[in-house]
Amino acid sequence: MKLYISPSTLRGSVNIPGSKSHTIRAVAIAALADGESRIAYPLDSADARSAFRAYRAFGVEIEDEGDLWRVQGLAGRFQAPENVIDVRNSGTTMRMVLGSAALLKSGLTVLTGDAQVRNRPCGPLAEALNALGADVRATRGNGKPPFVVGGCMRGGKATIEAVTSQYISSLLLNAPLAEQDTRLTVPLLNEKPYVHITLDWLERQGVHVDYAEDLSEFHIPGKQQYIPVDRRIPGDFSSATFFLAAGAIGENDIVSCGLDMTDSQGDKAVVDFLQQMGAEVTVNEESIQIRAKSLQGCEIDMNATPDALPMMAVLACCAEGETRLVNVPQARLKETDRIAVMRMELEKMGADIEELPDGLVIHQSDLHGAEVMGHDDHRVVMSLAIAGSVATGRTCIHGAEAMEITYPEFANHLQGLGGLVAMEYDSDEDEEYVDD
Repeated sequence: MKLYISPSTLRGSVNIPGSKSHTIRAVAIAALADGESRIAYPLDSADARSAFRAYRAFGVEIEDEGDLWRVQGLAGRFQAPENVIDVRNSGTTMRMVLGSAALLKSGLTVLTGDAQVRNRPCGPLAEALNALGADVRATRGNGKPPFVVGGCMRGGKATIEAVTSQYISSLLLNAPLAEQDTRLTVPLLNEKPYVHITLDWLERQGVHVDYAEDLSEFHIPGKQQYIPVDRRIPGDFSSATFFLAAGAIGENDIVSCGLDMTDSQGDKAVVDFLQQMGAEVTVNEESIQIRAKSLQGCEIDMNATPDALPMMAVLACCAEGETRLVNVPQARLKETDRIAVMRMELEKMGADIEELPDGLVIHQSDLHGAEVMGHDDHRVVMSLAIAGSVATGRTCIHGAEAMEITYPEFANHLQGLGGLVAMEYDSDEDEEYVDD
C-alpha cells in the first residue's frame, strides 16, 4: 500500500487506541491465570492478534466479543501446539510466548515469525530459560527465531543482559509458575519503564516479586498463581506519540483522548520531551492537548523510550538549532534499524541529519515531499506521514500497510484531524481515498 500525504494543518481531537504493551501482557496473564478473564477495549491490531492466536495454540480458549475478549486461562497447564506458532511481525509476542512455551511439561513448541522477527535477537532470553531448566534451541544456531522449545522451566538462577526489556518481562511473567524460586541478575537493562509495566501487572494479578530498586536483581517465588484479569486496557502512549508530537508543529492544535498520565507506560515521557522543546501542553484527566509554539532543539536521552525515536526525529526537523537523540542503541534492533532508516528517509525529504552509534543528531530543516519507504515498520510509516504533513509538496510512503501492526485506524484518524491523505492499494486492490 502507498500512503500519500500533502501539507496539512491538523486540529481537533483523536481517540487513541488501547496500549499494545498492556494488551499483550493482559492476554499472556489471562492465559496463565486459572479461570475466566475479561479484557475490555483491547488493542485490535496485528501484533495483539498474534498474541491472541499464540495462546490459543496452547489450548487457551479466547473469545472475541468486539470490545471485550474473554479468556479461559489454564493456570500454565498448556498443551503442546498442534502446529508451528507463527507470531508474524510481533517481536513482543515472540519473547513472551518463548517463556510461556518453556512451562510445558511435555511435548515441543516451534516458534517462528516473519522475516523481520526471524532477524531479531532472542539469544540471551533463550540462554536464561535454559539455565532455569528449559531446552530452547534456535534452529539456525544464531540466537534468533525460529526456536524449538522443550523441557520445563523449573526455576533457579540466571544472569541476563537485557538489550531489550522484553527479555525480563518474559521471565517475570512466566517464572512465577515454575516449581522453584527464580533469581535473576541483570547487569544491563534498557527500556526500564516497560519492566515497570510488567511489575504493575503482576502486583494487580496477585503475583509477588522482590527486586532491587535499580532492577538489577529479581527474586521470583515459584508455585504462584495469577488471579484472572478484569480490566480496561489504557490508551497507548506509543501510538499517541505521533499525534502528541504533531500537535507541536506549525499551526497544529491536537487533543489526544484516552490517555492517563498516572499509567506506567514509559512513552508518556514524550509529553515531557515536548515541554522541554517548548510546546504548549495541557494535561487533563483523560486527555492531553498539545498546541504548536516555537520549538527549540535540545538533547534527549531516549533509552527508556526507543519507540518514540522515529517521531522525535521528525519533530527535531521542526525545532530551531540542533537536537540530539541519544543513548538508544537498541533502536537498531527493532522491526528495523530505526536509527539508520530514519536518517535515510528523512534525508530524502531534505533533513540535515546524521547518525550516532546510539542515536541521531538533527538540525532544523525545511522538509519537502519525496518518495520514501516504510521498511515494514509501523512506527517509521506513521512518523513519515506526520513529516509529510509539514513538508512542501506531496509525500508518498511505500509499504504503508505496516500501520496495521499497532494502529489500523491511523490514516483515518489523521484525516479526521484535517490531514490530506490518500491510500493506494497494490495489485488488484482498488485505490481508496481517505481525503484528497
